[in-house]
Amino acid sequence: MTNESIAEHFDLLSKLMDIHADNSFKSKSYANAAFQIDRLPQQLAELDKKEWAGLKGIGANIAAKIDELLTTGKLTVLDEYIAKTPEGVIEFLRIKGLGPKKIHTVWKEMEIESIGELLYACNENRLVLYKGFGEKTQQNVKDAILFMMAQQGKFLYQQAEAFALLYEQKLKDIFKESFIGITGGMRRHDDIISGIDFLIALPAGDIVNIMQTTGHHCNHEADELVYPMENAPSLVLHSCNSSNKGSRLMMTTGHETFLKWVQQKTGTTLEDTSYENEEEIFKEANLPFILPQHRETSVDENYYRKYSTLQQADVSSIKAIIHSHSKWSDGSHSLEEMAMAAKDKGFEYLVISDHSKAATYAGGLSVERVFQQQEEIDRLNRSLAPFKIFKSIECDILGNGQLDYDDDVLQSFDLVIASVHSSLKMSEEKAMQRLLTAIENPYTVILGHMTGRLLLSRNGYPIDHKKIIDACAANNVVIELNAHPRRLDIDWTWIPYALEKEVLISINPDAHSIEGFDDIKYGCIAAEKALLPAASNLSSFPLQDFEQWLYDTRVMKGTLG
Repeated sequence: MTNESIAEHFDLLSKLMDIHADNSFKSKSYANAAFQIDRLPQQLAELDKKEWAGLKGIGANIAAKIDELLTTGKLTVLDEYIAKTPEGVIEFLRIKGLGPKKIHTVWKEMEIESIGELLYACNENRLVLYKGFGEKTQQNVKDAILFMMAQQGKFLYQQAEAFALLYEQKLKDIFKESFIGITGGMRRHDDIISGIDFLIALPAGDIVNIMQTTGHHCNHEADELVYPMENAPSLVLHSCNSSNKGSRLMMTTGHETFLKWVQQKTGTTLEDTSYENEEEIFKEANLPFILPQHRETSVDENYYRKYSTLQQADVSSIKAIIHSHSKWSDGSHSLEEMAMAAKDKGFEYLVISDHSKAATYAGGLSVERVFQQQEEIDRLNRSLAPFKIFKSIECDILGNGQLDYDDDVLQSFDLVIASVHSSLKMSEEKAMQRLLTAIENPYTVILGHMTGRLLLSRNGYPIDHKKIIDACAANNVVIELNAHPRRLDIDWTWIPYALEKEVLISINPDAHSIEGFDDIKYGCIAAEKALLPAASNLSSFPLQDFEQWLYDTRVMKGTLG
């Protein structure tokens, strides 16, 4: 059992105790244990009990329960709470804006025990009758439920990737030479995946019969066979024959706009053609072969011609980890550990950007701690050269758009990443005022995760993307492509406009651990859909080029000191 799983058990136990309005002292101790265990650098399961018993947040009671989890995989007291809590009430924990205390009110006072009932109560304007539930809270709960329902059955690309590999291997074993390959959104590298598509060179009836022998039953829709999977993306099988497999591969890959464009080029409808491979179709359309992940972008022919021949900002081009957190704030590893790992992985430099003081929930750095960290950076840079750590901060953009430190502190950083982390529920007017004020601050070098979205969890705040990008162009501000697979923010569809305005993008992992460096991959996958060149990606700059760019930028902004 991993630390993450152990922490999840304690976190759920704490929340269920609060829902039942039971012992608040114990509830807080379990919540604290969850927080501390999740941050531990080593797996408890790999250590002897004497090595972790007594660590911060792990008293005798918690230690006994960790022992039980590691030994049995279960937590008896948690199972007891789950058994006496209706399933629908536990599901309420998935609703943004509903904490345990409000759930207690919904369950015990409103006598609501399912998400459907709760939505109905919102529509009936019933929540506002109870203490702690105003009209705004009621609308937020309703919006969260509707959003959650819309997302059911959808997965991040990162989550779907492992399933795709598993499905592919099994289908190859089942269908042998009739197996053609992956298609659909997974082949295009879409951010969100609901089904993983494959093409099989057999009649649909034969596919159904063969799959039934393996115990799988489908929802039959013409040449598209959908196999629902429990807690996994659906498996979608498409039928073709040997003479039209090229046509079917292109059609099932999509995207719709791309298909219409190709059909205009060929003067034929793909459904009525029999191409054995996609290359024949591109030849007929007088086009080069276009990779699946470029097909949504390629319909802009001038853009495609301009950028498709340039070196892409792929994983091999990345020279640095920009935007990372250490134990100075809410990271899992020390600054030295993060730097050594980045160096060992072949990166040339690390931009450490822990949270600023307003982010108290994340151990944000006081002014005193800022300068203490910078002293440590100086010491490490003397020993790690030519590898270099740059002094940065992920500085909170406050409600009025101001940055979270005075200018004399901001000037001490090599660069500032400005991000919104609080008061996310804003009107477009408020969000724009806040972001534009931060962008115009001369100390802002990078705008972090510009919409604050969390894929499948939270919509970003409403903004006018063009105005934000225009402001970044006018103020020499780089726009982050936050590579965390749940963010991928800025959305790749806005990268072409940023390139048009000559705004640099920076593919950053927002790493809170050494393992988080690997998220760079998902940022690159998203960027590739927009054909982002390495020359337009800040984290692809070699150290010497980055230092020169940073110097020129600070001189231009008048912040060099």
